[in-house]
Amino acid sequence: MRPLTTIAALASSVLATAALAQTSATAFGRPGDPHNVTQTIAVNMTDRMEFVPSRISVREGETVRFVVTNSGKKKHEMVIGTLGGLKEHAALMKKHRGMKHDAPYMAHVAPGKTETLDWQFTQPGEFHYACLVGHHFEDGMAGQISVVAAGRAG
Repeated sequence: MRPLTTIAALASSVLATAALAQTSATAFGRPGDPHNVTQTIAVNMTDRMEFVPSRISVREGETVRFVVTNSGKKKHEMVIGTLGGLKEHAALMKKHRGMKHDAPYMAHVAPGKTETLDWQFTQPGEFHYACLVGHHFEDGMAGQISVVAAGRAG
């Protein structure tokens, strides 16, 4: 392969990788590298339509492993997002009953089971998590994540 062709192929590969990484980034972060987990947080979902804990605080840049347990008898999920985004997603799911959804910021957990979700919080701010199954979100099954800016006490 000629040097210019090699450089062009390498540049194309780097740009494609950067574009792929960018497409999975969101306002509330990006998928976390399991090798860079800095904190593990256990989250329990119950049939009383609650998350325990319902408030979480992390630092900007931190990669968190959520160990999400469904202690109920109904299917639940933990979906991380902005409050507006979660409301839009819930409305879309109501319009399209039985809609399947899957993304790196979601953990779908069968009754009595546990799943993990690794997420890196790249921006400070207030974000949320909710269960979008059925009417669980409307019944109050939601929580809040405070992401403290790097370098600030929290």
